[in-house]
Amino acid sequence: MKLCFRKIFSANFAPFLHLLKMSKLSLPAFSPRIKEIKGKHYIFDASRQKFVAITPEEWVRQHFVNYLVVYRGYPQSLVANEVSIRLNNTEKRCDTVVYDRYLRPLAIAEYKAPHVELTQSVFEQVARYNMVLHVPFLMLSNGLRHICCRVDYTEGRYHFLEEIPTYEVLEGAGE
Repeated sequence: MKLCFRKIFSANFAPFLHLLKMSKLSLPAFSPRIKEIKGKHYIFDASRQKFVAITPEEWVRQHFVNYLVVYRGYPQSLVANEVSIRLNNTEKRCDTVVYDRYLRPLAIAEYKAPHVELTQSVFEQVARYNMVLHVPFLMLSNGLRHICCRVDYTEGRYHFLEEIPTYEVLEGAGE
């Protein structure tokens, strides 16, 4: 009888065991829509309105965007994922761009998998993207650690914040 139970358990849940390993983030838990197609797992991205392949970085993105929308008041319709930009004649993609109500960019967020450290080179990556978009806020997250800074264009400095600002603060700074 125990053997039979193990067989049923592993047959039903084995495909999702790797998701449980990805779920330990320092972000609020939520219940994303997940589906399996031909042995591959997909998560629903509300910003792109489609299912996308689950990777550790995507798992962080979906949790971070959920945090922005549900806990920090960011309108879902003003959060865009995988935004293409042109930097030095090369196509690049910002992981997430947050816009104001006039569709001016306010923040760029860059994500890494939980096992990837948020280093100076990761910060420089999002700073390079900002050479194109000129946003007032930059955010980084690997799901365990989150960094946000306000860009001071007058002094040419970055002011690192204690927490991720609410959308109201973000929008007020963009004016």
